[in-house]
Amino acid sequence: MDAELVALATAGATAVVQQMATDSWARARDRVVAFFARRGGEQEVADAVARELETSRGELMAALDSGDEQTASDVRAEWRTRLRRALLADPAAAAELRAVLDEIRPGPDAPPVTEVRNTISGGVQHGPVIQAGSVGTVSLGTPDHPAGR
Repeated sequence: MDAELVALATAGATAVVQQMATDSWARARDRVVAFFARRGGEQEVADAVARELETSRGELMAALDSGDEQTASDVRAEWRTRLRRALLADPAAAAELRAVLDEIRPGPDAPPVTEVRNTISGGVQHGPVIQAGSVGTVSLGTPDHPAGR
């Protein structure tokens, strides 16, 4: 297989899997389903691909929640293989896949996607909890006062 098609399948799988963890997943899923449906030609194919994408998304989200990099890698590999097979069967599909990727990948002006995980432990918290990508230097509450004041 042409190295360019392998690279395209890899880029496609990476973009699809990245989109699985975003709010714009439904739009990306619909574009990927349409891409595969045009290769299969039937509504049954579209329905099957949509189910498989949602299953993969569920596996990916569970893997991200548990820190399971191997499963996340497996999901990428699965969709890389699917895309590679579609491109092998129809090399003309490369232009369509590029168009799909242009639509679903964030543009250069898009804010970077950042994963934020918060863990609160140690019992009941009687103070503010802040969720943010970056906070910098922040002081909350009152500083400890020396005894006797």
